[in-house]
Amino acid sequence: MKQIVYFGLFLTTLFAACGEKHAATQQKSNASADSNNRDWHTLSNADSIVMKHLSLDLNVDMGSKTISGSATWDIENSRDLPDLVLDDNGLQIDSVYTDGKRAPFTLGEKREHLGTPLMIRVGRKTKQVRIFYRTAPDAKALQWLDAAQTTGKKSPFLYTQSESIYARTWVPCPDGPGIRFTYSARITVPKGMLAVMSASGNPTQINDSGVYHFDMDIAIPAYLLALAVGDIRFMAEDRRTGVYAEPEMIERVHREFSDMGKMVETAESLYGPYRWGRYDVIVLPPGFPIGGMENPKLTFCTPTVIAGDKSLVNLIAHELAHNWSGNLVTNRTWNDIWMNEGFTVYFERRICEAMNGKSYADMLWELGYQDLEAAVADFGKNSRQTWLKQDLAKNDAEDALSDIPYEKGSLLLLLIERNVGRERWDTFLKQYFAEHAFKSITTEEFLQYLDQHLLKGDSALYHKINIPAWVYGPGIPDNAPRADNERFAKVDEARTLFLNGTTPETLATKEWTTHEWLHFLRKMPKPLSLQQMAALDKAFHFTQTTNSEIAFQWFITAVAADYQAAFPQMERFLSVTGRQKFILPLYEALSTEGKKELAISWYRKYRLNYHPLAQGKLDKMLQ
Repeated sequence: MKQIVYFGLFLTTLFAACGEKHAATQQKSNASADSNNRDWHTLSNADSIVMKHLSLDLNVDMGSKTISGSATWDIENSRDLPDLVLDDNGLQIDSVYTDGKRAPFTLGEKREHLGTPLMIRVGRKTKQVRIFYRTAPDAKALQWLDAAQTTGKKSPFLYTQSESIYARTWVPCPDGPGIRFTYSARITVPKGMLAVMSASGNPTQINDSGVYHFDMDIAIPAYLLALAVGDIRFMAEDRRTGVYAEPEMIERVHREFSDMGKMVETAESLYGPYRWGRYDVIVLPPGFPIGGMENPKLTFCTPTVIAGDKSLVNLIAHELAHNWSGNLVTNRTWNDIWMNEGFTVYFERRICEAMNGKSYADMLWELGYQDLEAAVADFGKNSRQTWLKQDLAKNDAEDALSDIPYEKGSLLLLLIERNVGRERWDTFLKQYFAEHAFKSITTEEFLQYLDQHLLKGDSALYHKINIPAWVYGPGIPDNAPRADNERFAKVDEARTLFLNGTTPETLATKEWTTHEWLHFLRKMPKPLSLQQMAALDKAFHFTQTTNSEIAFQWFITAVAADYQAAFPQMERFLSVTGRQKFILPLYEALSTEGKKELAISWYRKYRLNYHPLAQGKLDKMLQ
């Protein structure tokens, strides 16, 4: 509370220099500072009863598509509260024991987005609470895949996706990003399958018993709890990195991620040691709904990044960067998600610059700026949803996960770097990660730390950067930095030549990367003529590309032009791809371009291939 009051006073002084408009904005923000720094998305009382360690003993039943067993919490109830309250969403609670004795429990009223509080009677001397339970077959965190839905089509598969507040659908827990605990697990799976988790102890081969043991001795928030079970193989990349995938994918994944060890070393050279021991990646079956999930020690990853030429591995740089921003230093609440994702995008691009050169990173910055422009246009340039500091008190935590925290947040950090100099900025960030390691932080605490340790009360610099406009204001501020456009300028020239009648085969595209192709297609007018579409397809074989990013952009262009030659391959793409970044805009484009019946028919055929999170969004879109 003291920090927030101090920070409000210091910013009020700043706003006098920045103008009345920003002062009014921040006064409003200060008035609700306590409200916006409260975690509205957990029903637990982890702020009063310390939940130190979680022990899981779970059985994975592929037939019934349920997980059952027990979750045991080591607690410290120094305030002698009568009840331990945990988050629960759809769990079937069979019984509860405190220190080995059966204990009463009740379920509170179900809350939209949040689920139900699980209230367990405890006392001051209670040290351990054990909950026996089973999950619902439709638990949002769990995707159960039949054999036919996997790459190999031989064995079923299970994986979890706990972010943002879905851990509570498979583990009774305090489900908030600012609540950290250690955990251990005994996981029993069908024989012939491998289990891996966001923990130490991940096996490198299938055992005969089907029982696997894990330990996470670094405290993490619940959204980083993760489990995958299936016919999984492992290949080492170097002494501390390796990859997991289905047998049919493992060789391709191994080749694609062969530079992963070098990537870890590059990240360490920028912002300090990697503190999690091993860094492994598992490439999941096609239904995985997002690009990657930064589960500590084991990133979960979409197969859509396996292009065959390492052109999309910047996604791995992003997930690796999370092991500093997000996993190491965590946003206190989902209102502060930019503290996680904005920092990670910035760090990702620094890794890519160090490994591939400035011009490569510049393309990532420009594509990100385009994504930010699109997000602001979608929300509205004056929308509250375009602030970095979110206000999610009455909303689903999932609403925070747009391009705003990712791209606007990273641009603010780039702006600070350009104003203070890269050397000073890097020194500051390394110190920031070291001093806040394994802790959570709010936006206001970070800004106060920034003032004390980097900006140091320089009013001219405050005015120039105008942090209030970025954090507590809408849209894209006027001083947003832009990357050098050297490589994209050549792409723009090539596009203009094509639109003016030059045959595409004669364009100078031989050395283009994925990012140049994306810029080429994104900036095409819509719709192109059928003749133009056919000419591009003949020259560059866009319809048949195996690069998911290029395929997606081409299919968006094809929908606008009603280029029917691409539709069979578009359907195949939608049948084997579950990544929301691709499938949601494609279904939306089909719906808004007069092809909603076709979208609905395809969705009905392939709905079960998608994760429950994607299903929920598409059900609403296509109803």
